[in-house]
Amino acid sequence: MAQLGFLGLGIMGYPMARNLLKAGHSVAIWSHTRAKVDQLAKEAGGRACATPMEVAEHSDVVFLCVGDTAMSEKVTLGALGLIQGAKPGSVIVDCSTVAPEYARRAAQALAAKQIGFIDAPCTGSRPGAEGGTLTFMVGGEAAIYEKVKPFLEPMGKQIYYCGGTGLGLHAKLTQNLILSNILQAFNEGMVLSTKAGVDPELMLDILNNSAAKSGLIAYKAPFVFRREFSPNFSVRWMHKDIGLVLETGDQMSVPLPLTAVTQQQFRTAMAKGFADDDFCSTIQILEEIAGVEVVPSKKL
Repeated sequence: MAQLGFLGLGIMGYPMARNLLKAGHSVAIWSHTRAKVDQLAKEAGGRACATPMEVAEHSDVVFLCVGDTAMSEKVTLGALGLIQGAKPGSVIVDCSTVAPEYARRAAQALAAKQIGFIDAPCTGSRPGAEGGTLTFMVGGEAAIYEKVKPFLEPMGKQIYYCGGTGLGLHAKLTQNLILSNILQAFNEGMVLSTKAGVDPELMLDILNNSAAKSGLIAYKAPFVFRREFSPNFSVRWMHKDIGLVLETGDQMSVPLPLTAVTQQQFRTAMAKGFADDDFCSTIQILEEIAGVEVVPSKKL
């Protein structure tokens, strides 16, 4: 049984921490929402902690899954953060999607105290977190990765070592660049075909049996058809990730014109009140403009 820690018990973090507990590990837990900490402690036996520092004091490896770079920096490097309580030789594994530049800075600050750091952003949304089938993209020293890999396995079925610090994040941001642009293409195409008179279910069947086939589209379209927009991955967090993509492109002098347009669509969705809905809810922006709803004819 390993002595582990976990920070952040949101849509993803709660089931991830629960899967570590189910695997038989001792897990010290903390979250901004104390009720979630108490709930997981009662449900699965996690050790409730008052601060990230306290989690680090009881852990050899600490995982965190928080919303953005500022949150990650605060709980890792800030007052009462992990760096204040972590023992030399321990490892911090950041599963959040944050700026690669920050990951390199955090790794350097932690290394000065003989604390290891791995960036390990994940994909799979709520179902993957609940089922322990997430995909992890890992950046950091190879020896540290090998040390923490057995503890990633209860949470995910695909684990990719991408190279040095920050490269796991670069892989994750690339994936979300492609996902968000595919979704925007789906939104535009389905609104166009529906307004022209093609039934959405027929259009989806055509897409699924053509060169335009996409796992994302096949999965998300039924939610759109049912108008079911409860979040597996919210507009807010995808918008944040698109922003990180564009910042990284700027730093590396890589033009990303399609992604810039997609960002504006997501920003519009947030302004319309869809921030905490699933990111497939962004189709409603174009539906409103075009005066059509992408719903199968039998449901009209």
